[in-house]
Amino acid sequence: MRLAIFGGTFDPIHDGHLAVARQAAAGFHLDRVWIVPAAHPPHKSGATRAGYEDRVRMAELACAAEPRFTVSRIEEGGGCNYSIDTIEKVRATLAPSDELYFLIGADAFAEIRSWHRWRDVVEAVRFLVVSRPGHRYDVPPEARVGRIDSLDLDISSSEIRRALAAGIRPEGLRDAVWEYIAEHRLYGVK
Repeated sequence: MRLAIFGGTFDPIHDGHLAVARQAAAGFHLDRVWIVPAAHPPHKSGATRAGYEDRVRMAELACAAEPRFTVSRIEEGGGCNYSIDTIEKVRATLAPSDELYFLIGADAFAEIRSWHRWRDVVEAVRFLVVSRPGHRYDVPPEARVGRIDSLDLDISSSEIRRALAAGIRPEGLRDAVWEYIAEHRLYGVK
């Protein structure tokens, strides 16, 4: 089996996230993509705008029509969630012959050497790095990297949050996610 971990805050999850996961699944013949909302992301300054349960639920709604996608609560609980901890938990559920990938944006991959136990992370997975305009990175010699260069994504969670706070329904949200945001009055929606 070929499984990719796609972690992030998903605050909120949007069509760009789903396009990345679809492209990775198709381009690298993945059997599954685990969408893993971070409960306590170590590299994000400030708190997430929506709570963990809300972000998980929005991810579940967004992925409902995607048979290869599974929303995982593997990072649920207290304390900081480091990627190596998640990777080791996932690896423990796999057969030795299974292949484990880590789907990541170029901006985050550029910081890989600052990660907790980064050498262990690099050894444990093959990275699928999504290029982003203006983000350059170098690949540590020991890293295995597949590139996803064919996406032109003009959408971000921060832009979506700004639009929602301004009372605008932004493009790029699945209907079910928009309805959940409106019903629970998230991101300043009234």
